[in-house]
Formats: sequence, C-alpha cells, structure tokens
Amino acid sequence: MAGQSEQLDFIWEGVDKERKKTNGIIAAKSEIIAKTELRRQGYRVTKIRKKPKPLFSPRVRPITPADIAVFARQLATMLAAGIPLVQAFDIVGKGHENPSMQTMLLSVKADVEGGDTLAEALKKKPLYFDELFCNLVNAGEQAGVLETLLDKIATYKEKTESMKKKIKKALTYPIAVIVVAFIVTAILLLFVVPVFEDMFKSFGADLPAFTRMVVTMSQWLKEWWWVVLGIIIIAVYVFIYFKKRSPPFNHFLDKTLLKMPIIGVIMTKSAIARFARTLSTMSAAGVPLVDALQSVAGSCGNIIYAEAVLKMREEVATGQRLQFAMLQTNLFPHMVQQMVAIGEESGSMDAMLAKVADFFEEEVDNLVDNLSSLMEPIIMVVLGILIGGLVVAMYLPIFKMGAAVG
Repeated sequence: MAGQSEQLDFIWEGVDKERKKTNGIIAAKSEIIAKTELRRQGYRVTKIRKKPKPLFSPRVRPITPADIAVFARQLATMLAAGIPLVQAFDIVGKGHENPSMQTMLLSVKADVEGGDTLAEALKKKPLYFDELFCNLVNAGEQAGVLETLLDKIATYKEKTESMKKKIKKALTYPIAVIVVAFIVTAILLLFVVPVFEDMFKSFGADLPAFTRMVVTMSQWLKEWWWVVLGIIIIAVYVFIYFKKRSPPFNHFLDKTLLKMPIIGVIMTKSAIARFARTLSTMSAAGVPLVDALQSVAGSCGNIIYAEAVLKMREEVATGQRLQFAMLQTNLFPHMVQQMVAIGEESGSMDAMLAKVADFFEEEVDNLVDNLSSLMEPIIMVVLGILIGGLVVAMYLPIFKMGAAVG
C-alpha cells in the first residue's frame, strides 16, 4: 500500500499550445496521472517513460529542519514579490540544492495544481511539516495573508533552529572532548603501558602502588577489551532504542536534564523561549488560544513542559485565564506570567510573548557562552587526571630508581 502513494519521476516529450516541441520531467504516482496532468497544463504528450534510477545512486541527503526554514523564507519572499504560488514552488523546488527537497516540493506543487490548498498539500508530508506549520499556513490562506504568515513561520523556524544549534553545542562539546580523552587513555593502556611493563620487569624491583594499579588496569583491559567495547555498544544502542520508542524513558531523561546544574537552567530557559516564540507566532496569525496551545505543546522540546502546556490547554478550554493556568504548573517564572497577564489585558499577547522569547533566547545565548568558558578548565583537569596520571605512573619507578642510585 505504501508504494501506491510514492511519487515517481517521468521523462516526457511533446508539444505545447503553440505546437512547439518541448520536454521535461514530471513527478506523479503513475504514467496515466502524469499524462493527465500534462494534458491539463496544455501539453500534448508524444513520448513518456519512467526516469531510470542511476546504477550507482549517491547517498540520499535527508531533509532537515534547516531546509524547511530556508524553503519558508524563499516562498514568503516570492509571494511578497507577486509571483503566483505554483510558479514560486516551481522556482524554489528546482533551484534547491538538496535532491530530496526538490522531489518533495515538486510533489507538493503537483498536489496544489491538483486542487488542494497549500495547507492540505503540506499535511500530506507530516514528516517535514508539523501541525504548527500547517495551521499557520491554513490561517494565512483563510485570511489572504499567506506571504505574511510564511514570513513569520520562516522567522520562527530560523530562531528555533538557531537555539537548537546552541543547545547541541552546549551538550556535545564537553561530551566529545571527554570521549576523546577516554579513547586516548584506552590506547595508552593497551599499547604504551605494556611496553613500560616489560621494561619494569627487567628492573626486578618493586613497583610503586600507583604504577602497579595502572599496570593491573592495562592487563585487565588487554584481556577484557572486547567486553568493555561490547558493553559500550549495547549501552549506546539501548539508549537510542528507548529514546526513540519509550515515552517513560524520555520523561525521565527530560526531567533529569532539567535538574542538572547549569545544563538544567539552559534547558529550562530554552523550553520557555520556544513556548513563548511559538505561541507568539500563532497568536499573531489569529489562531484561537486553545488550538494554538495544542501545537505549542509539541514545540517546547521537553516532555515536562509539553505535558504542562496540555494541562494549561485543558484549563483554558474551561474558561480559565492563561496566566492562572501557567501559575498552576509551577514551571514558568513570575516574569513570564506577568507578561502574559499584560498581554491578556491589553490584547497584545503576541507582542508580549515575542518580548519574552527575545529575553530568554538571549539568556540561553549567554548561558551557552558561559558554559563553554566554564567547561574549558574542567576539561583540562579531566585530561590532566586521565592522561597525566598515566604518564606519572609510568615514570614513578624511574624516578624511584634514580633516587636510589643517587
């Protein structure tokens, strides 16, 4: 059944309305649909065949959120310049450097040409266009301000992706350095320490306790390295497996991250910034608050905050004010609650939430920079203890012998 909905590329030749020979490539679910679509566009097809797949096809480049952000910005710019939607899709799709993105956009274009609204066409690609994106596009089409809403979507996506990169930088930099340090330590224990061990045996003298400990570790690792490697691989696989498939594990992981020193503060401020930015964007688009909170919950980036937003949605649906619903979660600072209260009173919720998002995004920037500065001396200490400790352990017997000879 999945193969029936797959879009295929067809190479065609024919003549246009002015009887000029022309050719091209069209994406369709079957040859009959491709011919029908070309006939509807005014072409008389003389020859059509499925585009053959290359013998050695290059690795497919996945579609990333950054690609979607660029697409939203380009489409908003072209619509603002007065270019018709279908033509804008054609330009953006064919001009994109990612082949996967080209195929996907041309497929959306075909659905729009077939009579779907843009929001309906995008909903057919849930892997790339989430509920928030589709709801905003739908609101823009209904109000006749699609280019304005696409501009807001592009800004939202750009800021969200920028924050994700900062969070990844904060988490991956120290982890990567520590992993490299442990790899270097393992190499020293497996290949360097045994050389010193053979040399120490020729001395025939008692080794210092620290050196004996390191030599014992080296002997153990040489014998059981495959067990250690297997445990690491299994641990990584189990982590990835449960991260993708287990809501309780993700709940525990997100809760733990929020409680960690420094990292927890960054994750908290990031979740609040994303909550505020998303709700601001949807409020500016005129999406009702109850509907908006449903989409906002999925964009917080943390299960704890997502669950809190869904509880807030239930409270708001019963007539509760958003400010009081936020108060009951105990997750939002007093400043955020007050800004929301001002927005509710003055009818400028989108502007107030945008200011909240700007403030917390700047806070995250500063915290990530401070974390990088703080981690450098800590990493140096870890490297010094691991690698420097091994070097000292290997040279202690030499120093001891030198002192005895002296």
